Amino acid sequence: MPFPEALRALNHRDFRFFWGGQLVSLIGTWMQSVAQSWLVLQLSGSPLKLGLIGTFQFAPVLMFSVVAGAIVDRLPKRRLILATQSALALQAFTITALVWSGHVQYWHVAVLALLLGCANVIDMPTRQVFVVEMVGKDDLVNAVALNSAAFNGARIVGPAVAGLLIGRLGVAPAFLLNGLSFLVVIGALLLVRAEGTPRPRTAATVSQAVREGLRYALGTSRIALVLGLVLVVSLCVFNFTIVVPLVARKVLGLGAEGFGFLMAALGIGAVTGALSLATLGGRQTPLRTILLAGVLSCLALVALATAADFHTAVVHLFQLGFFSIVFMASCNTTLQLSAPDALRGRVMSFYTLAFGGAFPLGAFMIGAIAEALGVRTALVVAGSAGLVGMAAVVLGWVSTRTRAPR
Repeated sequence: MPFPEALRALNHRDFRFFWGGQLVSLIGTWMQSVAQSWLVLQLSGSPLKLGLIGTFQFAPVLMFSVVAGAIVDRLPKRRLILATQSALALQAFTITALVWSGHVQYWHVAVLALLLGCANVIDMPTRQVFVVEMVGKDDLVNAVALNSAAFNGARIVGPAVAGLLIGRLGVAPAFLLNGLSFLVVIGALLLVRAEGTPRPRTAATVSQAVREGLRYALGTSRIALVLGLVLVVSLCVFNFTIVVPLVARKVLGLGAEGFGFLMAALGIGAVTGALSLATLGGRQTPLRTILLAGVLSCLALVALATAADFHTAVVHLFQLGFFSIVFMASCNTTLQLSAPDALRGRVMSFYTLAFGGAFPLGAFMIGAIAEALGVRTALVVAGSAGLVGMAAVVLGWVSTRTRAPR
C-alpha cells in the first residue's frame, strides 16, 4: 500500500531503510549534543569554553568542505557513509569510556569534538547527495523535508531523554546510547541497494574539480544567492547548541531537565516546519519564501532575548525552530535541484561549508559576547547581525544582476 502524498518519498525502498536508520541515529546524536554541552559546563562553567567546543567541532567543516565535495563526486556514496558512521560510533564509545572511568577532562572533549568534525565533513554532503540517488529529483523536496522532520523529531526526543538521563544517571549513558544508535544506521545502510556510483569525471585532479565547482556555483546567480543567505543565517542564528544551554543555565537558572525540554521545544517547531514543507510539495520553494523564513528566524532569536520565564522561552524557541528549518530545507532542495548531477556533491559541499563552516565563528562570537556582555545581549547582537547580513547579500545579488549584460 503506497504512502500518502505527504510521505511519498517513503515509497522508495532504499529511502525507507535509510530514513529509519537515520531517525534512530539522530536521536542518539542529539542526546550526545546535550550531554556534551552539559559536560563542558560542568567541567568549566565557561560560556567561552562551551563556544570553543563548537568551534573545534565545526572547524574541519570550515577548512575541508570544498575538498570533501570533490571526493564525494568521485567515490561510491553508500560506502563513504558506512565509513563515516563507523568513525562516529567509535568517537561516541571513546567519550563514554572516558566519562565512565572518571578521567574525562576538558581537553578530551575538545579533541573528540575535533575528530567528530573530521568525520562529519565527509558525512554531511555525502548523505545529502545520496538522497537524490534513492528517490530521484521528482521526490527530492519531499525526501529532504522528511529528513528534516526526522532530524528535528530527534531533536524533540533526544534532548528530552538526555535531560532525564543526565538528571538521574549522569552524562555517560547519553554518550553510550549514541554509540549504539550508529550500529542501527550501519545495519540499515547494509540493506540499501543503491550505491551512489560517481558520474564520469570532467576534471583530472581534485584541485581542478574544486575550481570547476567553484566556477559553477559562483557563476550561477540563484545558487550564489542561496549560498550567501545560508552563510549569514548559519553564522548568526544556527548556534543552538550554544544558545539554548546558555539560556537555560545562565538566564533562566534551569537544570538539565529544563535544558532538555527547551531543546525539545526547538525541535517541535522544526518538525512542524518540515512537515509543512512536505505537505505543500512542489519542486522548488520561491525565493521570497526563503527570504521571509530567514528574516523571521533572526527576529525569533532577538525575541528569545526578552524571555523572562520558561514558558515564554518555549514559545520563542518553537518559532525559531519552525522558521529556521523552513529556511534551511528550502535552501537545500533549491541547490540540489539547480545543480547538475556531476557537480551536485561539490555544490552541496559548499552548502555544508556555509552551514557548518560558519558555526565555529558563530559559536565563538556568541560565547565571547555572552561572557563579556551577557547572554541576552549576545542574542540581540546575533539576530540583528543576521538581518543586516541578509540585506547585504540580497543587495549585492540585485546589484550583480543589474550590472550583468543582457
